[in-house]
Amino acid sequence: MISIRNVSKHYGSFQVLADCRAEVEKGEVIVVCGPSGSGKSTLIKCVNGLEPFQDGEIVVNGISVGDPKTDLSKLRAQVGMVFQNFELFPHMSITDNLAIAQIKVLGRSREEAVGRGLKLLERVGLSAQAEKFPGQLSGGQQQRVAIARALSMDPICMLFDEPTSALDPEMVKEVLDVMVGLAEEGMTMMVVTHEMGFARRVANRVIFMDQGRIVEDAAKEAFFGTPRSERAQQFLSKILQH
Repeated sequence: MISIRNVSKHYGSFQVLADCRAEVEKGEVIVVCGPSGSGKSTLIKCVNGLEPFQDGEIVVNGISVGDPKTDLSKLRAQVGMVFQNFELFPHMSITDNLAIAQIKVLGRSREEAVGRGLKLLERVGLSAQAEKFPGQLSGGQQQRVAIARALSMDPICMLFDEPTSALDPEMVKEVLDVMVGLAEEGMTMMVVTHEMGFARRVANRVIFMDQGRIVEDAAKEAFFGTPRSERAQQFLSKILQH
């Protein structure tokens, strides 16, 4: 579903990604972790063309992301993206937030788009909030709306960029529960997160990054057992010690 082949990215002389390689099969859940500044978010944004890259190739469902002839808007309509800070339109109701991209990008009628949106709002447990505005919802509720909005586009895979890092601890579980449900239904997912409990529960593999490189790409059992790299062992010893 997603093939990352020798991808490198620079900001001037600063190298953000260095020769990154990974494969994500259909139905797999891949957790991408590592210290701050390791390139995790940049890598996931390269997958749907939000960040350009200078070297290598990324192919999503047979489409080359870096090819100048690729219609990135069309590709992004197929690749759901959930950001750290929700990115909902504050002046629109939740219903309109869910419907607008379906209408503008997929060409659905308003009736069809609203129907699809409300069905997914029910799925994330927020039917009662349909006519409210984002500012009237908690952070956890807004993030669940953002997930429903991404799903309303009928994506072939989902990308999550630290979806719980801006949330209060009490709200994290409600968002992770939705993500666990998606994983159990077979959605292909790449998730940048520090939520190691989520990784242990649903990930097929864990990718560990440091200084722009993929240091480790292992089945979760191997990663949480004894990581091969010393850097990953250091990271886990700090993040799991509490």
